[in-house]
Amino acid sequence: MAELTDRPFPPGDYPLIVVGSGPGGLQASSALRGLGVEHAVLSADDQPGGMFRRWPFFQRLLSWTKPYAPVARATRAYERYDWNSLIPESDEHRAVMVGLMDGTSYFPSRPEMQAGLEAFTSRTNLKVRFGCRWTGTRRLDDGRFVLETTDGEYTAGTLVIAVGVAEPWRPTSPGMELAAHYADTQPVETYADKRIFIVGKQNSGFELASGMLPWAKRIIIASPSPARLSVNTHSLVGIRARYLQPYEDHVLGGGVAVLDAGIERIERGSSGDAPFRVVTRRSSDSVEMAFDVDAVIAATGFVAPLLDLPDLGVATFGQSRLPAQTPFWESATLPGVFFAGTIGQGSSGLKKHGIPSNSGAVQGARYNARVLARHIATTRFGVMLERPTLAPESVVEFLLEELTQGPELWHQRAYLARVLSVDAGEGIRDEGILPLARFVDDAGGPDAIAATLETDGTGAVYPVIYLRRGGAVTEHALEAHPLLDYRTASARSALASILASILGGSTVSISNS
Repeated sequence: MAELTDRPFPPGDYPLIVVGSGPGGLQASSALRGLGVEHAVLSADDQPGGMFRRWPFFQRLLSWTKPYAPVARATRAYERYDWNSLIPESDEHRAVMVGLMDGTSYFPSRPEMQAGLEAFTSRTNLKVRFGCRWTGTRRLDDGRFVLETTDGEYTAGTLVIAVGVAEPWRPTSPGMELAAHYADTQPVETYADKRIFIVGKQNSGFELASGMLPWAKRIIIASPSPARLSVNTHSLVGIRARYLQPYEDHVLGGGVAVLDAGIERIERGSSGDAPFRVVTRRSSDSVEMAFDVDAVIAATGFVAPLLDLPDLGVATFGQSRLPAQTPFWESATLPGVFFAGTIGQGSSGLKKHGIPSNSGAVQGARYNARVLARHIATTRFGVMLERPTLAPESVVEFLLEELTQGPELWHQRAYLARVLSVDAGEGIRDEGILPLARFVDDAGGPDAIAATLETDGTGAVYPVIYLRRGGAVTEHALEAHPLLDYRTASARSALASILASILGGSTVSISNS
């Protein structure tokens, strides 16, 4: 019993419970604490870090932290160049990751990322009940939730589920159970002089192939659809260039084969020389091809480990079984259950030009968690947030500065927006960062301005201003800039013209032009 009482958050009743101690859970807890919302944090792990305590296996992360950037390190603007640090409520704990990296790369290693999350937890004095596994959920007659855990029962009116998308998933192809999943990959030396077949052509498949290049005798990577490369999509959609060495070796004939083929079946090998046979069917001509290999690895993704929440009414969708969510990351079918971290991808946003949000990565999910905390604090706990007023003549410069430096807009393009409300009695107020989908959907809402950044897949990044006036929402794009700096004379003039209809032409300043 001493162990239970010495740890924080013993079983009992709490206003809110956060489940998970990965980046999403830690960021949500930090923001909730900053807003004065009492809550408990429970985690099955022994230390903070979530999936970064285990993955990726062989490579550094795909997200960078630049030690030297065009802006000062201990500032909000630096977050645009630091994709991996969580966001503290005080400047003294900013940019934690920079001081933990060894300087050999601006892509942190997995152990460095783990150390960064541990350091953030320690330095900001976040409290987590580690070693407490969530095992089940019930609903009480009064609407509160009961979390069953290995330490006992917890009750709360509000839940924030931040358990990631971390449960291995395999397709139903015959014999797929013979393949090891990505999550079960062995130490790299295990694959020395082996023939490896990798199912899946997303980043995880190419990450494994990249790590195995110096070791494996032959590597085959296959899935029905062609590999999509981030350098071609001009976005984070597709395989990142850091993992393209296997693809290049395939093109140059270097012992790697990247195939567009479906998996017909996986069989035990008929001889000791080949433990497995993988039978495929080529996408282009339906020709069957068989490969005798030493190991098969399914890099086929993960699903959200929601336990029995679907039985309580949480609707899910897609292969990853993501919960359907509102723009504020609340279950669309079970009010009071919210989601933080990579699981927040279930709130897809507008997906302008087909480009998804960055909610599946730390640099996007950390901002979602902060917006979520503000939403929960105001709507469920009555917290009154500051809404600073702006003089009409300062609006143009304020928005151009946000569009150039605001990290939330850069990392969550066409997903999060800086919103200003416009009211004849209250004046112009900064409502903070809000989901763009919520702004657009609320066409009948009060007059307001939303500023965001968008990209159309050509490589151009440009500001877009949404105006809500008289119950109608209109959209106005500004020109892109080659150096991504929108504080120009032409941008000031264009933005002033756009805002004149909602602010009045005489009150919009285009000074310093």
